[in-house]
This record gives sequence, C-alpha cells and structure tokens, in this order.
Amino acid sequence: MSPKSPLDDKIVLVVDDEPDILETVVDILDMCLVYKAKSHEEGVQYLRDYTLDAVILDIMGVNGFDLLKRAVEKGVPALMLTAHAVTPEALKRSIKLGAVGFLPKEKMSELRDSLAEVVLGGGKPMWSRFFNRLDGFFEHRFGSDWKEQDRFFKEFEESLKKSEERSC
Repeated sequence: MSPKSPLDDKIVLVVDDEPDILETVVDILDMCLVYKAKSHEEGVQYLRDYTLDAVILDIMGVNGFDLLKRAVEKGVPALMLTAHAVTPEALKRSIKLGAVGFLPKEKMSELRDSLAEVVLGGGKPMWSRFFNRLDGFFEHRFGSDWKEQDRFFKEFEESLKKSEERSC
C-alpha cells in the first residue's frame, strides 16, 4: 500500500493553451481530480462555478495574470507554470498578485512536490522553498546577480528570512 499523498483527492484546475501540457499535468497529478481549461474563458468559468483546492496557471496564451487575480479573490492558491514568461518581471508580478509559487515548465517534474508543499502549507505562499529549489535555475537563466538588479527581490528575500526567523 502506497503512503497517502497530501494531494489525494484534491480538486485542481489547470489552465494552459497547450493540450500536451494539460495532459502532462493530468498524468503528474494522477491522485487528484484535475479539470482542464484551454482558454481564459474556460478558466474563468471553472473558477466561478467550481470549488477548487488549487489552480495551476500558464501566463501566456490564457491571460494567466487575470486568472491569478480571480483565483486570489476567491481564496484559491495559484501556482504559475510557464515557459515563455520565465522572466524576473513575470516572477515579480506573480508574487505581487498573490501566487503561491512559480514553476518553469522546464521543471514540470517538480510539479507534484511543489503543489504538495502548497497543500501542506495550507495554501500559503511557499516562496522560500521555491527559491531554494530553483535558485540555481534562476541564476543560470537570469544571471548570478539577478536579485541584486531589482530591489524588489532583495527586499522580498530579506522579508522571507525575517519571517522564517520569527516562526522558529
């Protein structure tokens, strides 16, 4: 008997305009009930009509930032999953709009663990863990000094460290 996953029987919406990505997410999250939406309009309908435990949103092609705003308003944790919008600007906007995490599609193999951390964390942002896990990826992609180039990231990282110190 396999151990119980925190994702067992969770209801997840994935919104992406690429059918192969939708199917891959369904395969990765085989312990969840996964609704698939291939457009912004479908995503809006699911967010409006269903009770969801989490959403996974592409940015490009489905107006993911608008869907992120709607998910946050509804209190549904949203994880951004993107390929073309892997930029410091998109990461910063995701943080500011209330996403709980940001995962490049190149790192989709980490989706299950990332989403499980979000569920175990009660849907709260898990940015410290995402940065720990993906720091090397971001440094390779954006340059080793990418956080220093934007005061937002430096201050955000400092606030994460202070928050962790208070919780210890």
